[in-house]
Order: sequence, then structure tokens, then C-alpha cells
Amino acid sequence: MENRLAQTRVPIDALLARRWSPRAFDSGRAVSREQLAALLEAARWAPSCNGDEPWCYLVWDRGRDAQGWQKAFECLSENNRKWCKNVPVLMLSCAGSIFGHSGKPNRFAQHDTGMADLSIALQATTLGLIVHQMGGYDAAKARAAFDVPEEYTPMAMIAVGYEASPDVLDDETKQKELKARSRKPLETRFFEGAWGKAVEL
Repeated sequence: MENRLAQTRVPIDALLARRWSPRAFDSGRAVSREQLAALLEAARWAPSCNGDEPWCYLVWDRGRDAQGWQKAFECLSENNRKWCKNVPVLMLSCAGSIFGHSGKPNRFAQHDTGMADLSIALQATTLGLIVHQMGGYDAAKARAAFDVPEEYTPMAMIAVGYEASPDVLDDETKQKELKARSRKPLETRFFEGAWGKAVEL
């Protein structure tokens, strides 16, 4: 939806301005294997500390594995289930806690996995797909259901598909979907020289 473009203080790249997290998914349109491959390649080439690539992803394509998709769906919070019922592909990003090259703890893994998640979201936008990343799921349930190793931390459940009209949503979720996008002022989050000293722009 064009009216969802980010209203920025100065111009930013159109891809970044177009990326957002819709909840209205088209239940009748599948994500192709070629599109899925492009999303995963985008994640694979995300930056990471020491090139460690600490992320692993679980992928559930409803059209190919309805049973696995259902198990993932059942890990979601009640609010997310209301709209994820229309989502063709679910993913779970997981961050490894140990550096592969040294065996030492990797405190950057969650940061790096977040960059891989964003790479998926941006690549999806270029393909005409939408992505919604969620913290609203039961990580312990997902770990048990899919045998996620202890050294990996489940991070975001990710919905992937095509955008639909907000009319497919229940009233409460539709209100969230149509709410104006906003961000906190730059001065409250970006400092220069010292903590709390706003960047002068």
C-alpha cells in the first residue's frame, strides 16, 4: 500500500522506505521456490562478526509441508495466529552462541542474525513480497517441536507472502494495519559525542 511509505525527515532509499511489516497476507498466493531461494541467499550474504554466519533458519512452506507449518503456527501467540492463518511461509531465525572458528562465546550472534533477518525483509520487498517478523511466539515450544540445539537461541518467527487487502483481517488487527506509521524523533535515539547529547543535523 503506497500510503505505508515511511515519512522520513530526509530522503532515504526507496527500498528502505517501502519496507514495512504488514499483517494482511493473501492466502491464495504461494511463495515460489525461486523466491524462497533468493530470500535465503540474501540472509546468507548478511554481514557477521569474523564472517562467522551464526544464524540458522527453519523454513515451513505450507504448500509443501502442511504438517510442519501447522506445528510452527501453533507456537505463535494467539494474537499472531489471528492473521498468520493466511501466511504461506513461516520461518524461524536462530542465533548460534558459539564462534565456529574458535569455540568461544559469540556475543554478536543475535545482532548478526538480526541483520540476516533484515536482509530477508529487504529482498522480499524487491520481489514484491511482504515479511513480518514476530517476537510473539513460544520459543521453548518451538525449540522442543523442532529439536533446536541448545547452543542456538530462537530469535524471530517470520511470516512471508503476498500482501492482501486489510479487509481480510479481524477488526482489531485491521486497526493496527491501518494505523499511521511513526518513529521516535532522531534526537531521542541518536547521540553525538556523549550519551544523551542529540546529533545536530
